[in-house]
Amino acid sequence: MRPLDPRLVRSTAAVRVHLAVTVACGFAATALILLQAWLVAHAVAGATAGGAAALGTTVAAVGAVALARAALAYGAETTALRSAARVKSDLRRRLVRHVAAGDPATTDAGELTTLATRGLDALDDYVARYLPQLVLAALVPVAVLVVVFRADWISALVIALTVPLIPVFMALVGMNTQERTRRQWHLLERLGGHFLDVVEGLPTLAVFRRAKAEAALIRRVTDAHREATMSTLRVAFLSAFVLELLATLAVALVAVEVGLRLLYGRLDLETALLVLILAPEAYLPLREVGARFHASMEGVTAAERVFAVLERPGAAVAPPAPVMPAAHPAVRFDHVELTYPGRAARALDGVDLVLEPGTTTLVTGRSGAGKTSLLSLLLRFAEPTGGRVLVSGDADGGEVDLRDTDPDAWRRRIAWLPQHPYLFDATVADNVRLGLPDAPDHAVRRAVQRAEAQAVVEALPQGYDTPLGERGHRLSAGQLQRIALARAFLRQEVLDAPIVLLDEPTAHLDPEHAAAVRAGVARLLRGRTGVIVAHDEGWADLADAVVHLDAGHPARAELAEVRGA
Repeated sequence: MRPLDPRLVRSTAAVRVHLAVTVACGFAATALILLQAWLVAHAVAGATAGGAAALGTTVAAVGAVALARAALAYGAETTALRSAARVKSDLRRRLVRHVAAGDPATTDAGELTTLATRGLDALDDYVARYLPQLVLAALVPVAVLVVVFRADWISALVIALTVPLIPVFMALVGMNTQERTRRQWHLLERLGGHFLDVVEGLPTLAVFRRAKAEAALIRRVTDAHREATMSTLRVAFLSAFVLELLATLAVALVAVEVGLRLLYGRLDLETALLVLILAPEAYLPLREVGARFHASMEGVTAAERVFAVLERPGAAVAPPAPVMPAAHPAVRFDHVELTYPGRAARALDGVDLVLEPGTTTLVTGRSGAGKTSLLSLLLRFAEPTGGRVLVSGDADGGEVDLRDTDPDAWRRRIAWLPQHPYLFDATVADNVRLGLPDAPDHAVRRAVQRAEAQAVVEALPQGYDTPLGERGHRLSAGQLQRIALARAFLRQEVLDAPIVLLDEPTAHLDPEHAAAVRAGVARLLRGRTGVIVAHDEGWADLADAVVHLDAGHPARAELAEVRGA
């Protein structure tokens, strides 16, 4: 593992400031260590020689230096913890922005949740403790060697020969620990992702009586993670013992040779004391680096995974150019291709399609044909890997690449009804207002009425103020779909959204609810540019054109033939 990941320095201003402050504090701490050692040696030697007159002043100076070291350590620790908090906050924001701008179908919820929570929390030890100790490990041994060499070159030679042994053993132990920590982190990600999937699928597991089998699997993964963690801790404790043993033997070697020369009068007391006081200080920062290294490994591994996520192909989201599409834009797919990362087959291949303003296009095809991928491009959840999606601009009527528009501004022009809408543990009104928290009450009520959901709301105990529970568990599938449809109507009501995207709006609904949603969709599409994704041509009576997708390849069908069939 590299002592300092350059990506942290390049991408995070808080780390650069933290490093500058840490280096300054390191120089100050080194100077105070040397000054305190000299003062203590001078005080003891002076008292032994009978110079008690100036002893009080020297002792007071030693006390002042000790207080200064304590104040410096406190200030450095406080600053380091604040820097660590800023680093974690910055990485979390970048990770969330990356996920929000990407395609949800390509994200691993378990991995991202573990990274953003437990993983980045472990950066505290790395930023606040490991990096400052790394600076001290680079400064203090060199400064001690210089001072000891001027006082006694023989002791300096012993220290110079034994100090490198600690980094060598640290590197040997670190290579082993790094692999163990990565395995531990991989198991933790696997456990987090699998547990999240199990929690989401609990109703299905209970129906098919697979809950016990999944509990056993989670138990096995948990045991594997526990064993990996204990193995890593075992190595950490053993390495700490090895470093302590090396440092103790090295200091003992210095003490023996100093004591023998002092005994035969070849070394004065003040020099001997200075060497004996400074010798442990030469090894202490290196020992502390070894201890902090193991404590910070989990955070460093998590940071590496965060950067790996951010650096995936197509992950970086460039700042949008100041390009605005027309108020009611036409959308044209120009030989568009889409291949998801890690997949060989194309989700879309050579799509040429025009969505004229005010018209509705029905997109059909079997599961996996690329229908949802088409909507992902329109929603800017994914970007084409080939070809372009063009929209008419507002300046001269020409076309602009959808990638050059502001994603947030573009999405505000879209009313979207997904196949599986998510309702939060909030009131009916708050769920309808999702994305538009300032929408007035009268707009919410009008949207509910237009979505054929007024009867659903009136049947609830507290009407619009009724909490729906996580995922809307108080509602049936049809009722939930109508509340989601009300969201789309609210975007039309408040934002005058000109584009409507519908993904299987009546899939898995009973005939009564399907008819209500269908009537609401017909009103939603009136005068708008609409795209309806469905498995079949049952929506053809609302469409102006039909496009059939087969393994990502489009084939336009004649509407008259579809309706005739």
